[in-house]
Amino acid sequence: MPEFCSVETNNHIMTVTMERPERLNALHPPANLELGQVFDDFAADDDLWAAIITGRGRGFSAGNDLRFQAEGNVRPPVPMGFGGLTSRFDLTKPVIAAVNGVAMGGGFEIALACDLIIASSNAKFALPEPKVGLAALAGGLNRLPRQIGSKRALGMILTGRHVSAEEGKELGFVNEVTEPEDLLAVATDWANQICQCAPLSIRASKDVVYRSLDFASLEDSMTEKYDSVRALSKSEDYIEGPKAFAEKRAPNWKGR
Repeated sequence: MPEFCSVETNNHIMTVTMERPERLNALHPPANLELGQVFDDFAADDDLWAAIITGRGRGFSAGNDLRFQAEGNVRPPVPMGFGGLTSRFDLTKPVIAAVNGVAMGGGFEIALACDLIIASSNAKFALPEPKVGLAALAGGLNRLPRQIGSKRALGMILTGRHVSAEEGKELGFVNEVTEPEDLLAVATDWANQICQCAPLSIRASKDVVYRSLDFASLEDSMTEKYDSVRALSKSEDYIEGPKAFAEKRAPNWKGR
């Protein structure tokens, strides 16, 4: 059983809760390695189609556990990064961050590594690493400019300032703001909407969106051959979708 997180599965959705509330879910290497295994298992399970990650208590995640480092503990390599997500580049299943409270440094980088961010109205986001002589090198300096543009991103990065959930939505990295008591229900509703779509269609769509950003040319991005699209076109669901539409019934997705 996981020690630093809890995992629940229901209706093709995995919900992961970071469980270090006494440290605002700041993560040390053992927790990051554990979360890496959780998302390895998620990627490999054909019955799981979407995931939600959130935090127990007053915070989503305060990022790197600096006290763990200051106490002289050795930091082993963490291949998949903070939360098992920030250095994971091959996951085509969608992941939703349900951000309750603070998402600072590595915690914000976990949220940025997710595909959607649903934020509680009391959520706070920041990349404050320069204030302690560090830099947001787990993807924050790379993902935030891609998501909201360099000028807006640098306005956060160069000051380390805290950004509210509402401002995060205005800037463009938050999808929806909700009341704290409704956060998981709203995130789950988004996940359920995703799961009403064909799983391989969702994976191909996510894959093409992210991989197409690697191309300078729009034409090159559209003519590229994507393995995920090839898998979709050969799937049973590729036949089931149009058939269900023609028969005026709900599709029976199998994810294959």
